[in-house]
Amino acid sequence: MKEFWDTRYAANNFVYGEIPNQFFKETLDDLNLKGSILLPAEGEGRNAIYAAKKKLQVFAFDISKEGKNKAEVLAKKNKVAIKYEIGSIENLNLKEETFDVLGLIFAHFSAAIKSDYHKKLISLIKPNGIVIFEAFSKKHLPLRLENPKAGGPNNIDMLFSKEEIKNDFKDFEILQLEEVTVTLNEGDFHNGKSKVIRFIGRKK
Repeated sequence: MKEFWDTRYAANNFVYGEIPNQFFKETLDDLNLKGSILLPAEGEGRNAIYAAKKKLQVFAFDISKEGKNKAEVLAKKNKVAIKYEIGSIENLNLKEETFDVLGLIFAHFSAAIKSDYHKKLISLIKPNGIVIFEAFSKKHLPLRLENPKAGGPNNIDMLFSKEEIKNDFKDFEILQLEEVTVTLNEGDFHNGKSKVIRFIGRKK
């Protein structure tokens, strides 16, 4: 998987664009969040850079060195500072209850690990911390078949339902949880009509 993402991010252009995810941007703007934010699977850094512009202290990570390289270029272009490490949650040695915000934007993992992965990430968030989540719904696959450029995994087990989110984030107050149809325009690989799960929660 690392090789897949290194190859994708090695492209000269920003393959998911330089503009932050719309839902992520709107949530940061609306809630006026402060403090530190954790951004796993951050890729080329578009959301990290926007969070830094909003004066959040950014810690991002990804398994792809090419993703980090692109994020550092984007940070320099936008004159902001972010902390970005290469690795997975298992080997980064992050402390529990460290972050005020968790941003999970199209962070898709295999069915065997995704719930455990969420639990580990939740442990890193302070009480009253906020999670911002957007990812493809299990109902997205027909749209992907119609238009492969819409993007996302083609394995339904890597996609999400509202029930999964309620279960994984059961210790969170639900501020928003919906399954919606959107039209994505994010670089080369998220383009077109898509079905997504959006979730904002506050850790109890």
